[in-house]
Amino acid sequence: MSALSVHASRGLAAPSPAPRFAADADPADGSVRWHMKRNCSFAPRQLLAVYLSLCAVGLGIGALFWLHGAPYVLPFAGAELLAVGAAILVYARHAADHESLVLRPGRLSVACSLGRRTERVDFAAPDWVRVEPAGRDGSLIELSGEGRRISVGRFVRPELRPALADELRTELRRASRLASA
Repeated sequence: MSALSVHASRGLAAPSPAPRFAADADPADGSVRWHMKRNCSFAPRQLLAVYLSLCAVGLGIGALFWLHGAPYVLPFAGAELLAVGAAILVYARHAADHESLVLRPGRLSVACSLGRRTERVDFAAPDWVRVEPAGRDGSLIELSGEGRRISVGRFVRPELRPALADELRTELRRASRLASA
């Protein structure tokens, strides 16, 4: 679930001042999960179907021109379709990018997938994790602790990142209080 889709206003009412980003809270094991992903219009499979239909139409038109004595249209149509295909491959490579945070009692796991690269950081003591900055400049949220750091919030609008940082801090404090009780 996209962080942007979690924060939605009802009707014409103004959005709440403190949006809730937690996509899934499991009371059975006390975990809280945040899953933020890129807002893509097409899934890779849908994009493939659109591209194949574009190829059929483009090559069909090129073949008609070939039959009517204009042989250079077909190679240019093929070159155009190859360029569009390359652009679609770049788009599809990043269509599944996401960030996932899982706060369990005694552990915070963060995973960021960007293209083929996945970065994963586990914090064994979430009560020592620092969440910074939550300034108004729209910068990414940096989680640091135990000599490790990772930036999150790429898929959240810049004006909503301070609210996400506040919610992360609140949940980390709550988890720390539950662990000490």
